[in-house]
Amino acid sequence: MMVVGMTKSFLFWWRWLVVVTLCFMTFSIMLVLAPHFTRRFFSLLIYASPEKINAFGSEALTYISLLHAVLGAVMFGWGMALLLTVLRPFKSMSLQAWQTIAASMAVWFTTDTAYSLWSGFWQNAAFNCVFIVLFAIPLIATYKTCRQRSS
Repeated sequence: MMVVGMTKSFLFWWRWLVVVTLCFMTFSIMLVLAPHFTRRFFSLLIYASPEKINAFGSEALTYISLLHAVLGAVMFGWGMALLLTVLRPFKSMSLQAWQTIAASMAVWFTTDTAYSLWSGFWQNAAFNCVFIVLFAIPLIATYKTCRQRSS
């Protein structure tokens, strides 16, 4: 069901945000449910070797798995908040919903990317760029509509 005043363009971008948010949530829960896979992924991303982190020793692996699980759970919760925002108020072209999504993404991207670069892990910063672009494109495309709708 389309919201009154919703264009096909807005509907396209809304669907994009739903899919990207669901992908984000899937990645997040993978940190919790598939620790071996996610350790290999980050090992490949950071060290260009899927086995490098596994060589850190069992105590370090246990701690890394804990951190991934906590991070994944927090990200999954954030993803749920994003999804609920996208599904209802954003779909109604709410400027406040648009601002909520944009602000949460901007704060995450700025802090995570700045720390990644500062600490020498540019690979994580590059990975962050993929996520921010996937969210930024539909947000840029829908800003004018949400702003006009709130006037």
